[in-house]
Amino acid sequence: MEGLFVPIAMFLMIFAILYVYYTTRSRERLALVEKGTDASIFKIDPVRKRLDLVKWGIFLIALGLGVVGGFVLSKGINEVVAFFTSILVFGGIGLIVAYFVTNKLAKKEE
Repeated sequence: MEGLFVPIAMFLMIFAILYVYYTTRSRERLALVEKGTDASIFKIDPVRKRLDLVKWGIFLIALGLGVVGGFVLSKGINEVVAFFTSILVFGGIGLIVAYFVTNKLAKKEE
């Protein structure tokens, strides 16, 4: 019975976050319409969306490499330190690489 509270609380937390997000989003859009301004700022540029996917892909691959690097480093140093440092270092390297790749692709698209 006690182990049931955690999944229920997690479901309620996710539901509350999504509810607040979508109600706030619709209120913002209604406020823009009432003021007579253009709501085109909410439209996502397909090129930007594709570049975001590239960025996330490179970042997640780098995190995977960080886990592998942490496993390799855990043979020589403390396991927790090895995993956290390698995941953070590889994640940072992945974000830097993603920055350069997305800039190059964005310039190519223009």
